[in-house]
Amino acid sequence: MNHLISLRDRPLTQLVLARLREFYREPEAVFWVYGFPILMIVALGIAFRNKPIERITVDVETGPRAEAIVDALSKQEKFVVATFDTASCRVRLRTGKTDLVVSAGESSTPHYDYAYDPTRTESVLARNAVDDALQRAAGRQDAATVADRVFDEPGGRYIDFLVPGLLGMSLMGGGMWGVGFAIVDMRIRKLLKRFLATPMKKTDFLAGMIISRLVFMVPEVLALVGFARVAFGVRIYGSLWAVVALVLLGAGAFAGIGLLIASRAKTIEAVSGLMNLVMLPMWMLSGVFFSSDRFPEVVRPAIKALPLTLLNDALRAVMQEGASLSSLGLEVAALAAWGTVTFALALRWFKWS
Repeated sequence: MNHLISLRDRPLTQLVLARLREFYREPEAVFWVYGFPILMIVALGIAFRNKPIERITVDVETGPRAEAIVDALSKQEKFVVATFDTASCRVRLRTGKTDLVVSAGESSTPHYDYAYDPTRTESVLARNAVDDALQRAAGRQDAATVADRVFDEPGGRYIDFLVPGLLGMSLMGGGMWGVGFAIVDMRIRKLLKRFLATPMKKTDFLAGMIISRLVFMVPEVLALVGFARVAFGVRIYGSLWAVVALVLLGAGAFAGIGLLIASRAKTIEAVSGLMNLVMLPMWMLSGVFFSSDRFPEVVRPAIKALPLTLLNDALRAVMQEGASLSSLGLEVAALAAWGTVTFALALRWFKWS
């Protein structure tokens, strides 16, 4: 009994409990931690949901063979075909109102000219689809028979790629802002000086800030993963416990970075600037909304070493590929190193005032 009482009265325990009470008494904080990530999943999941291929808009230049081109393409529902003069076709292609402009040559045999924008994916796809349709109309025969098999298994959709990225981004924002901003706010309100006058050790204070943040993260992860499963059918092919372990590692790493940033910052402006300086590159580079492999190969090693990239890659490996935690030794070790090193540096450089 005495042991339980002494554990309850320890500065670390009381600080964690105080942070939990402070958090759950603020509806705005609860919304930004738990509600906002779910709203992002809803908005982006609807925007990038699986849907039928959009129809291809094709303009045909007026001329003696324009009608034959229109007749050949109109037999397929995926083409939206219209005829315009040359000047109008150029304007429509330049302004993105059409995907492709087709004109017929003057030779005795069928000859077609395609005008398209090679930097637009839909324009390139339109060129290939129209060429295939016109070649078939001219009598081309396939040398081999083919069969199509539609693949729509959960795990390969954009929403399946997106959810781990949003989870990592939420952990980064919550860990860094929830810890770093809170410490600087306490410093501004002179609360840290009051802690200095108590028996609380610096280690207890910093550890309490991190532990309270980890406690906040568990319900957030469960809410995000559960909502994604119910609303969009997002599955976890690996172990849920592996996801939880990665979440705790990631939250600890970002909380450590937040501690380090806030260890000496004395104003809201200073900590906000430092937070954005650290977070913005990871938002853009670490594969939240698209794969980090899109960047040039020369910078990929640096990108792969960022904590958010490590976390996102590990979460996707577990959730999409069914990887085990033991197969992610590099990512786990790197995330643990980020958390340990930043916490040690914050402990060394931290100032109460």
